[in-house]
Amino acid sequence: MTVPRQPSSPDSPDSPDPADEGGRPREDRRHMIRRRWLTATIIVLLIGVPAGYLVISANQSRNSGRDKEAKYSATGLTAGWPSRVQRRLYDVPIPPYSREVAYYETNNWRTSRLYAQFLTSNEGLDKFLKRIGTSTEELKKNDITISKRDRKVVGWEFTDPGPWLGLTHVKKDPAPTLDVVVNRANSEHPMVYVVSTTTP
Repeated sequence: MTVPRQPSSPDSPDSPDPADEGGRPREDRRHMIRRRWLTATIIVLLIGVPAGYLVISANQSRNSGRDKEAKYSATGLTAGWPSRVQRRLYDVPIPPYSREVAYYETNNWRTSRLYAQFLTSNEGLDKFLKRIGTSTEELKKNDITISKRDRKVVGWEFTDPGPWLGLTHVKKDPAPTLDVVVNRANSEHPMVYVVSTTTP
């Protein structure tokens, strides 16, 4: 009489390795550590690098904004666009896509003024002058139409290389009078300075 053979205990040295049943060798400790380290490194790179770029970009943008604010606050100007109401009231239609836009408004019982500056294209300058009721043909060389008093208010000096051109566009009350000065040192991108004065 024969006794049926009992299956080996899983802990028995004769028992087959479970990894062998799948056809792959069992991973040793060194390979497991290396695989986990590689996986962790990839995760850090995939998440950490883009996050780092976002932080750097945000800081640069914030610092750039602070620099502009510091630059303009020293002259009384505010970096950014006047509100639509201000632009309509003072008839200062700043062209789209303009850069280096800044403004300052003063009010008293007799007159109100909007000081504005912007860097635009030649096409933008043409459109701006057309919308206020004049044209580039009316610009006169070396005619600094913005008064010394108004220049002092916002720190405009107009001493940079030119050519400088200017015009004064007078309208019937209560429409504003606009003094415009243009710096064409950059032939493709004129810098425009405007003082719009209204008398309530």
